[in-house]
Amino acid sequence: MLEVSNIHSGYGRVQILFGASLTARPGEITCVMGRNGAGKTTAMKAIMGLLPLSQGTVSLDGEIISTLPAHEVPHRRIGYVPQGRRLFSDLSVAENIEVGLMTCKEGRATRDEVLDIFPRLRERLHQRAETLSGGEQQMLATARALCLRPRVLLLDEPTEGLQPSMIEAIRQVIVTLRDQGVAILLVEQRVDAVLAIADRVTFLENGRSADTVTVDALRATPDLMHRYLGV
Repeated sequence: MLEVSNIHSGYGRVQILFGASLTARPGEITCVMGRNGAGKTTAMKAIMGLLPLSQGTVSLDGEIISTLPAHEVPHRRIGYVPQGRRLFSDLSVAENIEVGLMTCKEGRATRDEVLDIFPRLRERLHQRAETLSGGEQQMLATARALCLRPRVLLLDEPTEGLQPSMIEAIRQVIVTLRDQGVAILLVEQRVDAVLAIADRVTFLENGRSADTVTVDALRATPDLMHRYLGV
């Protein structure tokens, strides 16, 4: 279980998080929601060690990982699909996947499993990442993270800007991973998508954790959406 406890972080002197806490449990999808600027992406980066904490901790199954250098965090099998994908654009699809495999020393069997999930990537193995469509780039970013065989998977706005068929393909992958016992932490602004797949929702407001509720409770209390998202 990934536990984020009272973290404070930001960019240099600009503090964004002022005590954010959340939990991602195995076999569940926890969605992080909030208005623009609430600290959602900052929280994801802080979990991955890409931003330093001035206070609070991040732990995985009881081990504090927030003191680790950023390059060590993925070695704990925490996968991260950042907003904007952040692929190695000059490398081929195969080379981007190889980078993911190297992180936890996975081999051909994992590569084949990942390509079975995204057969379109198998057809484009020798194509440079920058030449892929937006949806294919999102598939590649997700595939690279899956090469870790993650225990926890963080996804930041994975369906942003995608056409409906690609959104559904990504959604199916997320649900399948959840059913396999992976803890999913998902930043998503599309309310319909959240209600369809999430188990719990944590709202961030001005860098602080506000409410954490089950999706059933959220459906029963629709004014929470208006309170925290303005919708």
